[in-house]
Amino acid sequence: MTQPGEVRIRRALLSVSDKRGIVDFAMGLAELGVEIVSTGGTALELSEAGLSVRTIQDFTGFPEIMDGRVKTLHPKLYAGLLARRDEPAHMVAVEENRVEFVDLVCVNLYPFERTAARRGASDHEIIENIDIGGPTMIRAAAKNAAFAAVVVKRESYDAILQELRDADGRLSLATRENLAGEAFAYTARYDSAIARWYAERQDDFPGLLLNAYEKVTDLSYGENPHQRAAFYIQAGSRMN
Repeated sequence: MTQPGEVRIRRALLSVSDKRGIVDFAMGLAELGVEIVSTGGTALELSEAGLSVRTIQDFTGFPEIMDGRVKTLHPKLYAGLLARRDEPAHMVAVEENRVEFVDLVCVNLYPFERTAARRGASDHEIIENIDIGGPTMIRAAAKNAAFAAVVVKRESYDAILQELRDADGRLSLATRENLAGEAFAYTARYDSAIARWYAERQDDFPGLLLNAYEKVTDLSYGENPHQRAAFYIQAGSRMN
């Protein structure tokens, strides 16, 4: 069995809407001997770049269906993401069900905020940009940060690769927990934007008002010189 903090990244699932930087990230992982599993357009882009890619259909044994609405929602994937590798009962289930571990998930989501903010976007188009599988993968990997890593920011790609190179293919528990925190903040912002869009369609004030704020910059000090401070704006406001 594996103890928390001892996980080597051997298999990564890459599924991104914003594909900037993903080829270089995948190449860096492949150079470290990491198996790449991927979905849909991401798999196509990586394959066209010359990378060896295992499709999600091959991994789960189940095809992508319903225009891609269902492609990663499969127990074989989530067992591989959520298994506690220091728990004997989990390891028995892994063996009995031929589960393959997924050590790293790299996901960013359909551009819901940008689509909803675009003038002329139809309700159908906006709703189709509500990601389901992506947030589920992100949350599963983040919950199991003791044994898996989740990457949601392309700005993190270089640092992740460098740590893997420096640490014999491992990411520290501290890094994985930091990534998990970023991941939950990312999905919280995403869900708050969706909730806000639905709330704006109603006549009544919402029973629960949700907003997310993104940092613009650190400030020199707070109300007093000894205090720290930062300036935030409502997430997505710069898209309008």
